[in-house]
Amino acid sequence: MRRTIGLLTAVAAIGAAAAAARHARRSFEGVPADLRSPALLVPFQVDDRVLGVARRVISRPTPPVGGTTVTELLPGEGGPPVRLLVVEPERRDRPGPALFFIHGGGLVMGVPDGSIDVCSRLARDAGVTVVATSYRLAPEHPYPAAIDDCAAALAWVHDHAEDLGIDPTRIAVGGASAGGGLAAALCQRARDEGGPSVPFQLLVYPMLDDRTVLHPPPGRFAVWTPTSNRFGWTSYLGHAPGPDPLPPHAAAARCADLSGLPPAWIGVGDRDLFQDEDVTYARRLEDAGVTVELVVVPGMYHGADAVVPGSSTSARFIGSMADALRTALAPVP
Repeated sequence: MRRTIGLLTAVAAIGAAAAAARHARRSFEGVPADLRSPALLVPFQVDDRVLGVARRVISRPTPPVGGTTVTELLPGEGGPPVRLLVVEPERRDRPGPALFFIHGGGLVMGVPDGSIDVCSRLARDAGVTVVATSYRLAPEHPYPAAIDDCAAALAWVHDHAEDLGIDPTRIAVGGASAGGGLAAALCQRARDEGGPSVPFQLLVYPMLDDRTVLHPPPGRFAVWTPTSNRFGWTSYLGHAPGPDPLPPHAAAARCADLSGLPPAWIGVGDRDLFQDEDVTYARRLEDAGVTVELVVVPGMYHGADAVVPGSSTSARFIGSMADALRTALAPVP
């Protein structure tokens, strides 16, 4: 009996190992070697059961790169209810260009501190001041809390540009993932409501279209999955996504008229759940007469530059962002 049990245990162990190997092969299939990470082997879905843990994990601060400084600002009485982290290169022009940056986290998690690594790299390499903002999170604070906070924070930065050593005519708006979607919606809102003039938008694998929940593309997606996407959008909208119209600026891809928006850089990987919606948005911007640089990285999954920040693929991806910012925000002779 013991021998039989031992054999069965060995067979089970071999089977489990084989299954794990198959899962690893599927997880890494098509992913460049420098973007492969053990994180891809862990099935992870964000929902109300794990939201608290996920928030703690994603809220861990990331360190700034050398040659930059980080200062926390609280707008205070009469200002927006946000925290601002101002990331500056040690040597810069005053007044100089800036990027107003909105962090990711599926609209339900995240803090600006978790984006300091990429913000500092952009500050150093593009020679810009990056102002990263917090915003209220769903489901506790559904639409329009996040976009209202971002709009108020951007207006505050414009109003205090002189104190910050920023040229108010050269403040781009950008963000990653959910922050990229909010950045796109913020540019639309500024255009529609006569808000601050935005010369450029930097949209990093942006979360633009709630309708992706209804018809997710086929394939395996790491880091941000269709299940997580459904939870994020449902939490933010206050109801499950559907075909009915949404309020203005709730989901950037729902905007019918994209004319008059700022030139854009849009970057996404071809193993990202958001690839189709991002490429479609880029094409629609172009059709509306907006200049767009679209970067689609083969084999890159969602948030790969944060999962493996030291990889050569991540360096090229962030380098493309910095080049676009430097060119777009160069002083006009």
